[in-house]
Amino acid sequence: ETIELHFALGSLFRRRGEVDRALRMHHNLVDRADLDDNKRQQAIFELAQDYLKAGILDRAESLFRELEKTRYAKPALEFLLELFQKEHDWLKAIDVAQRLTAVSGQSYSKQAAFFYCELASEEIAAGDPDAARGHLQQALTTYPNAVRATMMLGDMAISEGKFEEAAAIWKNIEAQDAQYLPLVAERLLNAYRSLDREADGVALLRDYLSKYHSLDLMNVVFDGVLKNEGPGAAYQLVRDELQRNPTLLGLDKLLEARLLEVSMERRADVELVKDLVHKRTRNLAMYHCAHCGFKARQFYWHCPACQAWDSYSPRRSEETGMPV
Repeated sequence: ETIELHFALGSLFRRRGEVDRALRMHHNLVDRADLDDNKRQQAIFELAQDYLKAGILDRAESLFRELEKTRYAKPALEFLLELFQKEHDWLKAIDVAQRLTAVSGQSYSKQAAFFYCELASEEIAAGDPDAARGHLQQALTTYPNAVRATMMLGDMAISEGKFEEAAAIWKNIEAQDAQYLPLVAERLLNAYRSLDREADGVALLRDYLSKYHSLDLMNVVFDGVLKNEGPGAAYQLVRDELQRNPTLLGLDKLLEARLLEVSMERRADVELVKDLVHKRTRNLAMYHCAHCGFKARQFYWHCPACQAWDSYSPRRSEETGMPV
């Protein structure tokens, strides 16, 4: 008659952080001889969560694995996926993601691709580029639109001095998901510079900008146009983009371009306006996690706040309409 009360109290203790009391409560339930199979499975599931909360990961893993052929299979596998990510055991995480796909009917291929990228990062750090490439190719096989894997393959080509190959790899991002092109825009331009084909690089990025508006992409194109065609062309570029997509961040860039041409007697006024606009736009230039709302000035594939994968848009706050 006290079984349901035990479950309720055990869960309450765990939520309040009193993990020792939760463990005792759920251990008592598992040890009871009068429990039917369903209640015993429920007790094991609760006990495994207690161990996970307490950081006793080996015991938690063992108990969750006991439940893989029960009605708790899906939530047990989800907890195992969380556990292996905490341990950075990416091979086990990939295996669990594949089993979750089979159990739930929901695809976990995107998460598995990120785990392959993590494996590749470890191999790069260990000085084994061939193994890293293997993992990145597996990421793309598992999830063909794995932009991060494509970016990493291009970075590896750059590290080996293969600038043309790197540019060719990064161009594939347009077909995968064009909104991520701004993340490689500067790298693409630098690759073309290394090939003494900077004008071709600027032309490519201008074509991207005409099709996929992006403030970050515009900034890279602005620098290339300024260097190759001068302040007048750079100013006209930003002016045209601002007319097409009016934003405060674009206005800030327009004022920066205007300063390059303005006469000395009017420079102070333009600088004052630019400073005011720049202060107002600082928070508009953030990246946002769509899962928890965490704001950051740099782009993350894995949110440092909530640990969600691929929760950041590659576009700035003002472009996505997220609150500042």
